[in-house]
Amino acid sequence: MRQEDDGTRTDSETVPDLARETTAAWKDEEVEFIKIFFTDLNGRLRTLTINPEFMDQIVEKGVGFDGSSIAGITTVDDSDRLLLPVPESYRVLEFNSERIGFCIARILNLMGGRSLSDPRAVLERTLERAMDEFGVRFQVAPEYEFFLLKSDDFTKNIHSDKAGYFHSDPHDKGGFVRNQIIRTLKRCGIRHEKTHHEVTASQHEINLEHTDALSAADRTLLFNYVAERVAAEEGMHMTLMPKPFDGQNRSAFHLHISMWDQNGVNLFHDAQGEHRLSSLARQFISGILKYARQTSIIMASTYNSYKAYVAEREAPMVVGWGIKNRSSMVRLPHCASPESTRLELRSPDPSGNVYLQMATLIEMGLQGLREGAECGPPDVGSVYRGLWDCRVWDERFLPRSMYEALVEAERSEFLRNLLGESIYKHYMCLKIASWEEHRTHVTPRELGNYLSC
Repeated sequence: MRQEDDGTRTDSETVPDLARETTAAWKDEEVEFIKIFFTDLNGRLRTLTINPEFMDQIVEKGVGFDGSSIAGITTVDDSDRLLLPVPESYRVLEFNSERIGFCIARILNLMGGRSLSDPRAVLERTLERAMDEFGVRFQVAPEYEFFLLKSDDFTKNIHSDKAGYFHSDPHDKGGFVRNQIIRTLKRCGIRHEKTHHEVTASQHEINLEHTDALSAADRTLLFNYVAERVAAEEGMHMTLMPKPFDGQNRSAFHLHISMWDQNGVNLFHDAQGEHRLSSLARQFISGILKYARQTSIIMASTYNSYKAYVAEREAPMVVGWGIKNRSSMVRLPHCASPESTRLELRSPDPSGNVYLQMATLIEMGLQGLREGAECGPPDVGSVYRGLWDCRVWDERFLPRSMYEALVEAERSEFLRNLLGESIYKHYMCLKIASWEEHRTHVTPRELGNYLSC
């Protein structure tokens, strides 16, 4: 696999040309502020607010920031980094109180080359490999699931409603927030396909139309910001925490993906294949299955994530694939046409870094193409039925704790090569520290069970 840029290359030859083509976007719009967004390694949104009068200059030369103050970017002895806006990602967002510009940023080092710690660069390199090696591109459509709560302080009265799957108003108290999110996105050119109340009380889902993989990742940052901002304006708290409530479904981040050649043909479809699935699609699935455990710490990146992998709650537990089977890790949804043939990965959740999640999904599939082994037969029936004799360590399953996922990641040359040495080391340090904090924390349940021993 291609390794990361050594930082000696400069982007100065390409950025001005791009800027000349696109600067009119913010020159013609009346906005008081422009916010440029990126993520730390954990996937948390970070933003810098700039004066639109300086946007042309910043697009060409970047703007400095302290990378050592942001999780996983760099260390205090080498802290200076640059943010370089991506002009084609520019949107205008209209909220109740203001109208602002939104733009995604790349992270550069001071010599103008790509920073070794930029998560977006991992996805960019993966997509370049896909095109250079196989001549393919990807369309992706995430499912955005989230909770709308009364507050960010957890109490027994935190739920905003008591509704369930597909319930309508007036039971669905968050429906007006979902609609306002959709309106805000529509005004800046983002279309939704469908939206509804999810299974758990206060839980919601919005699905946007599919797009290319990099745009889908960038759009996820836009969606998360808009959803949180709109919810706050309406007096609610939007959270991407995967599993806030015991005994209830989690919020997932299902990724629907299809692979296309340069002539616009969906390579996952084969009219003569079993289930109308091509041999390439089966190889792609085989790669996902083979490397699923090694990459689990990317797809489910917090210790809360692993509390969701329980039977009968629609979160996958077993490494496998199925036809229209919602208990399977990889699912072939109902597809009405060859163009809609796609795979759905059901293991990710919204607490992770979207750039790393999409890059990992695609690279697992590409590795399956390289190895040429097709996946086995699909899951039959609910995979939850045979779980009762499982062991503590069982490689038929996805990792069931953050510790198990970290062990798999620590042993994985695949993950190390995908992320590059710099991000791999920073990411593992962050996640090990998070696990250690969790492992050594004394909980109220422990005090209740053991204080009187």
